[in-house]
Amino acid sequence: MLRSEEAALPECDELTVVRHYTNHSANNFGVNNGFYPLGSCTMKYNPAIDEETASLPALTALHPLQPEDTCQGALEAYYRMQQALCAITGMGAFTLNPFAGAHGELTGLMVIRSYHMERGDKQRVKVIVPDSAHGTNPASAAVCGMEVVEVKSREDGCVDVDHLRTLLDDGVAAMMMTNPNTLGLFEHDIPEIARLVHDCGGLMYYDGANLNPLLGVCRPGDMGFDVMHVNLHKTFATPHGGGGPGSGPVGVRKGLEHLLPSPRVSYDGERYHIERDEKASSVGAFLGNFTVIIKAWTWLLSMGREHLRMVGPLATLNANYVKESLKDVYRLPIDTPCMHEFVFDGLRDKSTGITTMDVAKRLLDHGYHAPTIYFPLLFHESLMVEPTESESLDTLDAFISVMRRIAEEAATDPEVVKSAPHSTPIGRVDDVLAAKNPVLTYKRLAQ
Repeated sequence: MLRSEEAALPECDELTVVRHYTNHSANNFGVNNGFYPLGSCTMKYNPAIDEETASLPALTALHPLQPEDTCQGALEAYYRMQQALCAITGMGAFTLNPFAGAHGELTGLMVIRSYHMERGDKQRVKVIVPDSAHGTNPASAAVCGMEVVEVKSREDGCVDVDHLRTLLDDGVAAMMMTNPNTLGLFEHDIPEIARLVHDCGGLMYYDGANLNPLLGVCRPGDMGFDVMHVNLHKTFATPHGGGGPGSGPVGVRKGLEHLLPSPRVSYDGERYHIERDEKASSVGAFLGNFTVIIKAWTWLLSMGREHLRMVGPLATLNANYVKESLKDVYRLPIDTPCMHEFVFDGLRDKSTGITTMDVAKRLLDHGYHAPTIYFPLLFHESLMVEPTESESLDTLDAFISVMRRIAEEAATDPEVVKSAPHSTPIGRVDDVLAAKNPVLTYKRLAQ
């Protein structure tokens, strides 16, 4: 087990190492640095009080195996968070165990598959997914061992109900939907879609990635969804990005509670308990990412019922304001009111040769993180913007000004845009080369 020669590691003093990582961290971008309009990711501000609460010694010193009587406060937070999510989404019960949104998707699909197996409908293995869906939808269905069936969108960006009808049979297990969808459009045919899927024996799954604009407006459970997941690291203002930590609670309508994974927290009117069902499935150790749940619970308490109702309308207002302010210089394929986000198809003037990638790189020179680019795949030069409710009018106006300036540069000095970025530590990276030939180890320089 011993090395035959020394590891190829740099010989550095502590101060050099500290400076190295501090300088690297200064190059990172986050919502604390500036505007982060990453569409479909809801990069909203995470209030400092959330971090302070989750860092309290009384919470960080807890151990998941200590007796229930010694951690009643933590269990109460779990339980009240479950109840709050039920009230916000219209579901009957929640589990907080999944560690991420995609993990929640897989858990929800496992619940759906268990539902059909319990009824003897073993042939129900098809999961219908819109062509505008997040990539995790078909991926989660495939990992769950189910068959993915794509339903097309109409020219208005919403699900083609006529095409959906041709896909429904006794092999359908579920239909996965995001509402508003990935184009930021509200699916007005949801009642009809839910009726059709339910009539054929399938269940409706709600991808909670775009729940933010619905807060205080409407609930997935009332739309006819049976199973859903929530992204605490999106909608409920816990840290997002960098690979985690995340949390993807899963909710189910009444009648499906027994299919949720174990363990779960219950309340008998006097004390809180951890219920473990040996017959139930498990999706992770213990009860999920505790500190992430505490951050989300803190955010909910600080917002209160009255202010939570303002989140959706404000997120929608901000998105429409930016969209209307830029649609004369950026191509808007679907010119209708949006919800929390919208998608441009590059610049209106295609003769400049400036691509969405060029616009994204040029934004770096102005101190902005780029919006989501080249997704969804419905448009060739997709540029998806989501400002969230956290951003001020001054921030939005400054972003609009820079986007208009880039459009002007594309027409008058396209080379400055094509060669961007100019003010970052390195220039434009060869993404393909970096992906195919990554340098992952330190190598000692020749003496």
